Formats: sequence, C-alpha cells, structure tokens
Amino acid sequence: MNNYHQTRRVVITGLGTVNPIGIGIEVFWKSLMEGKSGISPISCFDASTFSCKVAGEVKNFDAADYMDPLSAKKMDRFAHFAVVSAQMAVKDAELKINESNAYEIGVIVGSAMGGIPLAETQHTIFLEKGIKRVSPYLNSSLFPGAAASQVSIALGIKGFSNTIAGACSTGNDAIGYAFQCIQNGLLDICLVGGAEAPLAPLTLGSFDIIHALSTLNDPPLKASRPFDATRNGFVLSEGCGMMVMEELGHAIKRGAKIYGEVIGYFSTLDAFHMVHPAPDAEAGTKCVQSALKIAEIYPEEIDYINAHGTSTPLNDKNETKVIKNVFGARAYKIPISANKSMTGHALGAAGAIEAIASLLTLKYQYIPPTINYESPDPECDLDYVPNRGREAEVHTILSNSYGFGGKNSSLIFRGFN
Repeated sequence: MNNYHQTRRVVITGLGTVNPIGIGIEVFWKSLMEGKSGISPISCFDASTFSCKVAGEVKNFDAADYMDPLSAKKMDRFAHFAVVSAQMAVKDAELKINESNAYEIGVIVGSAMGGIPLAETQHTIFLEKGIKRVSPYLNSSLFPGAAASQVSIALGIKGFSNTIAGACSTGNDAIGYAFQCIQNGLLDICLVGGAEAPLAPLTLGSFDIIHALSTLNDPPLKASRPFDATRNGFVLSEGCGMMVMEELGHAIKRGAKIYGEVIGYFSTLDAFHMVHPAPDAEAGTKCVQSALKIAEIYPEEIDYINAHGTSTPLNDKNETKVIKNVFGARAYKIPISANKSMTGHALGAAGAIEAIASLLTLKYQYIPPTINYESPDPECDLDYVPNRGREAEVHTILSNSYGFGGKNSSLIFRGFN
C-alpha cells in the first residue's frame, strides 16, 4: 500500500449547509439533536395527483437575502443553495480568498439532477408562450456543473474545478474525490460538497411511477421512517452541504480550527440492476472493507455509522446486510442513525449533508436519532438509535451512500488529534 497519504493528511476546517431542517450548521445541528422532521406537504407545486404528496422543502429561503437579485436570477435553486452553503463554509473556516491564492483553491460540487426542474418550468413556458419568453439564463443554469461555476464566480476562486454526478452517492463521491486530490498533492485546499433542488412535478413523478416514494402522507412528519417495518419509500428533498477541506499542514499554518479528518474513501458498483441493490450485498460490503483498508484501521475502530437509510424496503435491508457482513456480531453494538428520517433524501446532496452531520457528531460527541422507528423489522435489527439521540464517545465514523445504477460509496471520518 502507498503510504504517501500519511504525510498528506486531509482535514475539514469549515462547514455550511442549507437543508429542510436548518439553514446554517447551528440550526441544522440543533434540529438533528432534537429529532426534528423537515417533511411537510408539498407547497411549491400542486401534488394532489401524485401518490406521494410530501417532501423535504427548504423553508424561508430567499436567494436575494444572500446575493444581489440579478445574480440570483441567473441561477437555478440548486446553485443558490451551493453558493450560500459555500459562503457559510468559507466564513466558518475563516478562509481569506483573494488574488494571491485564487488559483490555489479547488472547487468540487456534485449534483445528480442539476436544474431539471428549471428546464421543466421553462419547457412549459416554451410550449405555451413561445421561445422568446424562455429565460436567457436557462442554458447556463440547468447543467449540473453550474453550481461549481457559480460558487467559483461568487467567491473569486480560479483553481481546480470539477463536478461529480453519480446519483445518490454524489455527495460522498465529491468529498472522496477532493480527499484524493489533496492526499495526492494536486490541491492543498478545496471547497467541496453536493447541491440539489429536484422538487418539481416531472422529477417527483419519475420516482412516484416506479413506487420509490413514501405514500405515508398523513402525518407528513412520519413519512420518512428508515429501517422501520412499515417503511414504503423515500421522501424527496432538497438542500446542500459544503465544506472546506485542507491538507493538514496548510490548515495548521493558517491556524484553522479542525472539525475532523477524512481517512478513508472507496466506491464500488453492484453491476446488477439500475434501481435495485444486489441482494448479496457483496459490492457494498467490499466498498466498506476497502475504505477501512485505505484508512488503515480495523473494523473494531468504527464507533458510529451514519447510514444512507433511505426508508425504502430494499435499501434499508441491503444496508443492514452490508453492516453485518463487515462487522459480524459487533454490528449489533455499533450505533447507527439515518439523518434522512428528518431531512428526507436530497439525492446528490445527501452524502454531503450527512458528512456534515458526522463531523458535528465528532465535535459534540452526540449521536442524532433515527426518528419514526416504531415497528421493528426482523431483517433490520441493529441499533438504529431510535427516536432519541444519545451522548457517546465517538472517535471514528463510517458514512455510507448508495445510488441508482448500483453505486456504493463509503467515507471514514476521524476526530483530529
């Protein structure tokens, strides 16, 4: 094994998020600790004809509160989230960006859907009113890479730039890619995360028609119920998570506070089906085992697992099987929680939001709950920290994400010392 990464350690020095349970890390963390749900009836369009009528909407967010109206007009909502979260992360990291270091900072922002809802809205305008009424900003707003570009423009960052679009594992993969870039000497500092704003009729309908979404609409707060026996689908949501990642020496030199360290990342593919996980969970198991190997730690060193936990019958069962395969009998002793029980599933942003939750768990030594776990499932019988969070000594965290196409992605975070 190449031991170069031992001298290129990668730490996180700034966090920012916009999601259904909080704008900013303080509100987000408070909501997680309290087990507060962000799921509510869909208000951004008429969902009365759909089986699923609830979603995780970001409430009380107006892009014009954070940027000038003309800049906001040029972006889709997912880019709004990315720019605002990036600004929060840079401020939290106390990172000064100017001409002297503009080329030394990278930007990697993932998005699974990009501006598809914007395209849907503008297509309706095109059909009803003609091409001259279509927004001139459509072309530059809908592609997934628009968020990374808008972050760079807003903050004046001219260095390495890339976009990851790997379905629901996108957030984890963006962080993993930044980890590799810093570890291998390509970058010393990177602004990285995932952004998504998929709430529109066609997007919702595409999941609704394959029965992937929860139909437990009443009450909305209980619609997302990972690992519970009565779960019947995920709840679509929106949001963003961004973080500042740095090479350790760079962070220490500028006196930055450190939330934690990325020590492992790996991804695999089931090569089985586009929407169903492989029933043997072999590739997911290999993914976690490989991340542990890269981190150079034993399975016994994992104190807590931040689960993908979508609330779908197959995913939750498959993820439980992966955990049992990797950890054996000890799987029953590891606390596991699913933030999506509160936030819903923000697709390409989910892994980044959950990475922030993991880092805050390290900071505060508190494990958020999996809410709505009320009916035990014999096939999901681990410690999912049901309904009430708990104080715990946490040093090392595994965070898993899975995506359509059979994607598996695992990150390992460790408290810094």
